[in-house]
Amino acid sequence: MNKTVNQKAWFLVLPVLVLVAFSAVIPLMTVVNYSVQDTFGNNQFFWAGLEWFEEMLRDERMWNALQRQLMFSAIILAIEVPLGVFIALNMPKGGFWASFCLVLMSLPLLIPWNVVGTIWQIFGRVDIGLLGHTLDALGIDYNYTQNIFAAWATIVVMDVWHWTSLVALLAYAGLKSIPDAYYQAAKIDQASRWKVFRYIELPKMMGVLMIAILLRFMDSFMIYTEPFVVTGGGPGNATTLLSIDLVKMALGQFDLGPAAAFSIMYFLVILLISWVFYTVMTNLDKKGM
Repeated sequence: MNKTVNQKAWFLVLPVLVLVAFSAVIPLMTVVNYSVQDTFGNNQFFWAGLEWFEEMLRDERMWNALQRQLMFSAIILAIEVPLGVFIALNMPKGGFWASFCLVLMSLPLLIPWNVVGTIWQIFGRVDIGLLGHTLDALGIDYNYTQNIFAAWATIVVMDVWHWTSLVALLAYAGLKSIPDAYYQAAKIDQASRWKVFRYIELPKMMGVLMIAILLRFMDSFMIYTEPFVVTGGGPGNATTLLSIDLVKMALGQFDLGPAAAFSIMYFLVILLISWVFYTVMTNLDKKGM
């Protein structure tokens, strides 16, 4: 028996498809167009083929920026995920203080990225910033504009302050979904706190944690505004991440062809690693973790 399918629902999706086409697909095609052509201005373009992609693959500057980007994302994930889980485990489970903590944890997420960078730029200054002045008074050499370690420490701590709340809130949501019966059974079996976390809480949080890791990786890998406002990519090129290097190439040097090829390769790297995370997350979900 043939089943009649109503195709009218596609009309409800059509506005979304049109919006995505204008906001994503068309700009992407423009970048692709620039990546295979060269221009000397006046809207005169010359076919370049894969020349810009080959040039970028040989560009040591891009590979150095990629190494810095991967290191930054790895540090961020290594700090924010365990810290977010620890905070979620120690938050109140209900009542007024639970609501208070949730609102408090949400506040950093509401601050615009450029404002976060400005806050930490001022906060870390030795002359007027509370952090910089305090460290200087303690005899600690801290100057994020001249010291590489200080610059890296500043942007890492800034990102941890800004985004750990997201991991904590997602982990807290995972903990709230655990039925009380699980804890009652663990109490009857006299399970230790570690065993409760290992065999009850962690498996139930695994799904949301994978989402948190995916979101934090994508955001940290595309970060631009905060480190640019604080360090501008310095001292030297010490904090010049991929996004900062790309903007300097496109807007600073006005090398549109190489910048377009760079951006497409950048996009493909993010897409590939995100696909790996998604595949791992799907496999864990199939295993019932």
